[in-house]
Amino acid sequence: MKTRACPCGEKCDCPKPVPRRSRRREAVLKAMLSAPAHMTAGEICRAAGGHMPGIGIATVYRSLKCLCGCGKAVEFKRGKSPSVYGIPLRRSGHAHLVCRECGNASEMPLPGAEKLGRRVSAGTGFSPFGSRLEIYGICAKCNRKGTARGNV
Repeated sequence: MKTRACPCGEKCDCPKPVPRRSRRREAVLKAMLSAPAHMTAGEICRAAGGHMPGIGIATVYRSLKCLCGCGKAVEFKRGKSPSVYGIPLRRSGHAHLVCRECGNASEMPLPGAEKLGRRVSAGTGFSPFGSRLEIYGICAKCNRKGTARGNV
């Protein structure tokens, strides 16, 4: 695959040709960078509207596909609920808790996560540049409702 300039501002291997940087794609990236947590495409669209009035949801989805393709963003699928998107390594040292019943995803601090990367590198010579930990289960709300189909 040919390497080219991406709307995220770096060389990448995005899945589709990107003819040029656009203000709309940059608005999507700015919205994600300013977000305190992961957001759905709809939330990103509303936030990006502050940077670029009139931006549409289709443009947001195309931008997200490109940004995820080049590693500048990550998608977290949540079962029947809409996916959420975030910027990797922005908030290091956390795990994602994903409920298999309602699809809700929350973050949990994970002290020592940075040390794990250093241990991997020292022990194997592998040079990690990122990681993602997702823990699947049933959230407290679904457990209280009694909707859980079974536990592991």
